[in-house]
Amino acid sequence: MSINVGSEKRSTKRRILTALLSASLVLAGWQILVILTDIPRFILPSPLDIGKALVQNHKIIRENALVTFSEVLTGMFLGVMIGVTSAIGLMMSPVVQRLVMPLLIFSQSIPIFALAPIITLWLGYGVASKIAVTVLMIFFPVVSTFLDGLRNTDPTLTEAAAGLGAKPFTVLIHIRIPAAFPALASGLTLAAVYAPIGAILGEWVGASKGLGYLMLLANGRAKVDLMFAALFVLSIFTMLLYICTSWVSRRLASWPIPVQ
Repeated sequence: MSINVGSEKRSTKRRILTALLSASLVLAGWQILVILTDIPRFILPSPLDIGKALVQNHKIIRENALVTFSEVLTGMFLGVMIGVTSAIGLMMSPVVQRLVMPLLIFSQSIPIFALAPIITLWLGYGVASKIAVTVLMIFFPVVSTFLDGLRNTDPTLTEAAAGLGAKPFTVLIHIRIPAAFPALASGLTLAAVYAPIGAILGEWVGASKGLGYLMLLANGRAKVDLMFAALFVLSIFTMLLYICTSWVSRRLASWPIPVQ
């Protein structure tokens, strides 16, 4: 066990160092490109310009970032809970599953940016509409991956449990759900990437605060460095959210299935 923990820590450190090295190379190349080509700052600011804008406008960026972060985290929590609950409900009722799944699949043919203005019209320009867009953004990846995991449980486990007299609900709780955790882990990692996109999209449609609102405001005032600074903060938050979610996902994927 200690060997596995030690190797996992070394692997994590290597991934972090590799990511930092890659980011450093990209930033250095970006800075050199701007210097050599003399691109106007209002078209492509250099990393140093973005860093200055980040420091000079740290207060307004922090205030708007907290709004966006709260929208993302709340929307992701609700989306995962609704998606997990829906997948379990669909698994318990094959009839409902046959009726609802085509509707869920059809709903994915409607672009979320087409629904965002309608949701904003219904829920207003506050955080509720942004949370709703975020929930819609991540609901289908969570429910589809988790439902696939529930349906594709090893039949030898379910048949053995049924042979021992276990009821379908008992099989679902003690066998299907733990066996579907690796599939749910995939849905969670997708949700971590999609959730910030949903919140920002909602803010672009209509908002008075948030990083998406700040980006539009900075773009309208030709403050491209501030727009990039807000985008940088959003990217860092998304990466941290993805890392944390991946850690949880790995724990879920290794969840033991009770077979006794």
